[in-house]
Amino acid sequence: MSVQEIEAINIPEKQDIKLMNLEEFWDWYPDGYGRFELHNGEVFQVQPTGTHEQVAGFLVLELGVEIKRLKLPFFIPRQGLIKAIDSDKSAYIPDVMVLDSNAIKAENPPQPPFERGEVEPMWKKRSTITQGTSIKLAIEVVSRNWQDDYLIKLAEYEKLGIGEYWIVDYLGLGGRRYIGDPKQPTISVYHLVEGEYSLNLFRGQNVVASPTFPKLNLTPEQIFQIGQ
Repeated sequence: MSVQEIEAINIPEKQDIKLMNLEEFWDWYPDGYGRFELHNGEVFQVQPTGTHEQVAGFLVLELGVEIKRLKLPFFIPRQGLIKAIDSDKSAYIPDVMVLDSNAIKAENPPQPPFERGEVEPMWKKRSTITQGTSIKLAIEVVSRNWQDDYLIKLAEYEKLGIGEYWIVDYLGLGGRRYIGDPKQPTISVYHLVEGEYSLNLFRGQNVVASPTFPKLNLTPEQIFQIGQ
């Protein structure tokens, strides 16, 4: 995207007084100009590298094959927002998101009470998920701002109740307290247990253990080779 094109879509500057809420963000969102997230009312453009997109694309293909093989009622949207649980000023776009088709169209919705068949009332028109139970798996591929994945999104996804969250750090960029010392490429798999995430780290030839996809035969090395 050229500088002129970026200027043309008028991304709000941090010094602007007025922050956006989610409704304003939806109305502003410039289709066809990339991906954007809302962090505490501020708009951030997501600018993944080509390698980052290759890794994410590989994961979509592998998970898609598993979903089809097992005839699971899941699907992977091309793009979708996750609304923060306690704010209308934050929404995130995971690199990969596996959604539960049955949860989205459920006839008996969980609390809070929505209209029948509207567990996700923002999905059809806004491609936005509000309930963690609708998300079987969220994946973030680390590129530059690793703090977003290991700090902000980890906390938000846990609060929202997303059952499984992967951080695919193919360059070993995360902080040592997250991936160890010395730093090395690592896949962090967070699994929700009684409202809190438990963590398992995977490297090399160790098959990634996924509670959502227990028969998935995928190693970090296979994934990291895409990122080399």
